[in-house]
Amino acid sequence: MKYASIRTCDIANGDGVRVSLFVSGCTHHCPGCFNQEAQSFDYGAPFTPAVEDEILDACDKPFIAGLTVLGGEPMEPVNQRGLLTLLRRFRARFGEAKTIWIYTGCVLEDLRREGSRWRTEVTDEILSIINVLVDGPFVMALRDPSLRFRGSSNQRILEFK
Repeated sequence: MKYASIRTCDIANGDGVRVSLFVSGCTHHCPGCFNQEAQSFDYGAPFTPAVEDEILDACDKPFIAGLTVLGGEPMEPVNQRGLLTLLRRFRARFGEAKTIWIYTGCVLEDLRREGSRWRTEVTDEILSIINVLVDGPFVMALRDPSLRFRGSSNQRILEFK
């Protein structure tokens, strides 16, 4: 897995001040995507244990509310497998004191549906670890800049736990 960038002080992608990881690779190719360069699976740098350490250390500040993962597409099968260790380590280190948000162009129903290309052997565990899933593809015709934490009105903010 590769990642495009890390923001250590982000207020646009979830409640509070967050650390945001932008993964590389997305097969949705939504017209109007705000992060087109991250659609390539080859874009960015390798996601290594040292990068995980950097992210966790950035989250370990009292003003950081949590971690947000977006992309690219975090729920691409290869990215799910690449992210699981980070998410496990985050929960082990911070418990429920900090939140995890994931943005996906998939819908929750496809992530849970047996036989879906989006459902992997780690999908259920990822969904059990996170607090919020912002789901649904960006649809330019439904773009609404007044919406909080999403780009188009078809996208849902789903809270877990």
